[in-house]
Amino acid sequence: MKFLDEVTIRVSSGKGGPGCVSFRREALVPRGGPDGGDGGNGGSIIFRVDPRVTTLIDLRLKREYRAQDGEKGRGANQAGANGSNLFLHVPPGTLIKDDQGMQIIDLTEVGDWVFLQGGLGGKGNTFYKSSVNQAPSVAQKGLPGESREITLELKLLADVGIIGLPNAGKSTLISHLSSAKPKIADYPFTTLVPNLGVVKWQDRSFVIADIPGLVEGAHLGVGLGMQFLRHIERCKMFVHLIDIQSITGKKPLEAFLEIQQELMHYDKKRSEDEGYFEPLMSRPQIVVLNKCDTVSSTKRNQVVKQLQQKGIRPLCISAVSGENLKELLLEIGKKIFSD
Repeated sequence: MKFLDEVTIRVSSGKGGPGCVSFRREALVPRGGPDGGDGGNGGSIIFRVDPRVTTLIDLRLKREYRAQDGEKGRGANQAGANGSNLFLHVPPGTLIKDDQGMQIIDLTEVGDWVFLQGGLGGKGNTFYKSSVNQAPSVAQKGLPGESREITLELKLLADVGIIGLPNAGKSTLISHLSSAKPKIADYPFTTLVPNLGVVKWQDRSFVIADIPGLVEGAHLGVGLGMQFLRHIERCKMFVHLIDIQSITGKKPLEAFLEIQQELMHYDKKRSEDEGYFEPLMSRPQIVVLNKCDTVSSTKRNQVVKQLQQKGIRPLCISAVSGENLKELLLEIGKKIFSD
């Protein structure tokens, strides 16, 4: 898989360079005094949140990442060079957790964040010179860097999540609503990774995510469900796409209820986790019947009526022909930008 949403690594900042013990030696200067320079500071571990990065796959290439150590001080009061900082590029929406699974920070804003500060360089013997100590012969060693094992977890930053069973037409829909070009085929589980697209709406825009098909038991990890479910945690709303053809063998009402059950079970599973404040079931949903151009008007009306009897008001569309896509966009925009 080209998409990678979790990786565990060890990161270490650089240690500070030791200070230098040195004395000035020049002809005709019998008492030159101390001239040992300070050591350089160690490099820091810095996470750079970069919107051009979409996965964590590059960080999987190594198990350990270490910033450069500071150089030791030299004579003639020359300070050692500071160690180079190590920048780790991650996508927006990356969580950093400690080795106990506790969240340290949620990197949602573009920019740099210093995670581990490099050790300070040690002072050379020049630093210790005083009126009562004209020839100090001591210097500091420099402070060590820090080291931690962490887990990086990516949760996509999308305003709208398209959810539904496999083969509901989610990839086709996102390809028609945005410039995203996901893989599309006529067999289940074509989509193995989430796809992101930017949609223009009037003078604004929003990000929409095609979440790979959820199946019964997704909250228990069936079909990589837990990995995919966490990507919709940040979504403001969902477009619940249902195949009116029932190609998977699930009738539209059954398909709707199955996904609702998975969202409910996921909420229950995450309810006691730190930082989980807004249950998925509380998010606005637009229920959409897809592939309506492939069935008769009688069949369409029958399915719509069945859903309406359960208090569900679906919108009939065709992602392929474009039927009612403008109406769908209007409904999405109203819910997102209602504030």
